[in-house]
Amino acid sequence: MTRRPAAQPNINTTPISIADYFKVAISVDCVIFGFDEGVLKVLLIKCNLDEFNGEWSLLGDLVRPDEDLDKASYRILKERTGLDDVYLEQVHTFGSLNRHPNGRVVTTAYYSLVNIQHHELQLSDNELHWHPFNEIRSMAFDHMQILQTCYTRLQQKVLREPVVFNLLPPKFSLRDLQSLYEAILGVEMDRRNFRKKFFQMGFLVDTEQMEDNVPHRPGKLYKFNHRKYSKLSKKALDINF
Repeated sequence: MTRRPAAQPNINTTPISIADYFKVAISVDCVIFGFDEGVLKVLLIKCNLDEFNGEWSLLGDLVRPDEDLDKASYRILKERTGLDDVYLEQVHTFGSLNRHPNGRVVTTAYYSLVNIQHHELQLSDNELHWHPFNEIRSMAFDHMQILQTCYTRLQQKVLREPVVFNLLPPKFSLRDLQSLYEAILGVEMDRRNFRKKFFQMGFLVDTEQMEDNVPHRPGKLYKFNHRKYSKLSKKALDINF
């Protein structure tokens, strides 16, 4: 008769001591995307740990004993940027054994979408800067992997939900809207097909106003009809360029 291996203790089934497990720290890292002058950007901070010799890193911090993950992510945004009313979404958890030189740290990544021109960030730290996404080649820790993971999630999200409008001012031109989609998806789009697609969905409202102080022919300004979108299924925004 084959003897079955003894069952290992499990916290969900057996009273066991978990003291040793509290030697693992939990953190939150925020990928903050912005859009400015046709360029997708990421807000980064200079890492001052000797191991990374001044490389750039994401904005993050340890989760405090009295807060959950979501509260920690909003706290980090508030402390670093002064913002507390921006789009924020949990993406993935990263737990490689040696991802942090100070010990075992498991981090949960969030991404946020910020309108650079219309949100006055409190960038009091000289080591905190917006970086063009396409120019970032390396980062401290495993933050390059975290950044790429959040970017992939953003690309998937913009094809299903109107999250891009968090990166635009309340009134925007079709030129700006197309430029934003091209920056996120990394492709060039046909102008006529792009506009036809959005007009068919019926979520754009003509404000009857025009752009001003632009180096090109002024275009009409539109706004997104959030009320109409909220009444429909999210599947109603199916952008397949």
